[in-house]
Amino acid sequence: MKKIILLLVIFFNQPIFAQNVDIDLLRIINTPNKEKFGDPFFKEISSTTYVFSLAAPASVFAMGIVNKNKELRYKSYQMAVGLGLSSALSLLLKYSVNRTRPYITYSFIVPKIKESDPSFPSGHATNAFETATSLSLNFPKWYVIVPAYAWAGAVGYSRMYLGVHYPSDILAGMVLGAGSAWITWKVNKIMHRKRIVSPIE
Repeated sequence: MKKIILLLVIFFNQPIFAQNVDIDLLRIINTPNKEKFGDPFFKEISSTTYVFSLAAPASVFAMGIVNKNKELRYKSYQMAVGLGLSSALSLLLKYSVNRTRPYITYSFIVPKIKESDPSFPSGHATNAFETATSLSLNFPKWYVIVPAYAWAGAVGYSRMYLGVHYPSDILAGMVLGAGSAWITWKVNKIMHRKRIVSPIE
């Protein structure tokens, strides 16, 4: 995990990449339209991130309680730990890299909302892809995977559309979120095989 984080910082914080591919792609996505029909939609999608991310493990936990299913409860713990891990790593990177928001650096980027914290990586994309990956790993059915990643992808796109993140911020969040979910899922599988009882009953 440390090597992955280091590579993300080195690769995505390169000035050449940020000023060329990053900003060119962001400029295309962020181009304002006269009707602004997309503004309310993408603002709403963006605002669902933390609600859905918290609701996912809470719902699985509730299902485990109602059905008296210990496995579901363990899955909810894994999802909650994965969310906490991804959030912590995202915050650590944000203030270590301290990348300025694109609309502050480039006057032609139109912000539809304002954010006060650093840009890299996207916390919204991190949490959305952690949630989508956790759900997909724990419930590997197409009717879980497709909606989960469609929602996560929409969240990532919305952050660029709203002008608050570079594409590389989103990509880093995707890797960080999915990686955190996979690691905690793998640990949970190992613990399950060894029949280690969770301290939370």
